[in-house]
Amino acid sequence: MEFPILETKRLLLDKVEEQDANRFFDILSRNEVTNYYGMDSLVRQEEAVEMIRSFHNSFTLKRGMRWAIRFKETNEFIGTIGLNNLNLYSKKAEIGYELHPDYWNRQLMQEAIRVVLRHAFAELGLYRIGAVTYPENISSNRLLEKLGFTKEGRLRGYLHQRNQSHDAFVFSLLRPEWLDEEKPE
Repeated sequence: MEFPILETKRLLLDKVEEQDANRFFDILSRNEVTNYYGMDSLVRQEEAVEMIRSFHNSFTLKRGMRWAIRFKETNEFIGTIGLNNLNLYSKKAEIGYELHPDYWNRQLMQEAIRVVLRHAFAELGLYRIGAVTYPENISSNRLLEKLGFTKEGRLRGYLHQRNQSHDAFVFSLLRPEWLDEEKPE
């Protein structure tokens, strides 16, 4: 399977490569980014390279796919978005993402999520996309709800970060609920 390249009006989503490691490290070494990420901030550049290699391995094994989010005009790497825990047989995956703080509050992630949902439902034939968030991550929770996700409940002590356990919200979007704004009515 060839890695899918996705486009939006402003963004190009393509494969995260090892040459993206510096920028990826810059993003995931920031506490304001990883605060609600479910993992501690990166402290060594090599950790970013290892994560990128794990993205490639997950794709090869058909267990996940992670796109670099780039500005179409400049090719600048500004974050990633992916389908984690991908199970093509069971037709489900979980979406996860992060964006450099310089680009927060510009509807860029909304744009990226929409095109990934379109790919997941229309091309991969998935039925369910889940998302796991921190209850305190109000902006991400609002974004998921705006995109049609349903909050299913709270998972107690589900995430472990900074040497403590945290509750998580679980969201889902099912294919029949998906409103693709690109589809002709």
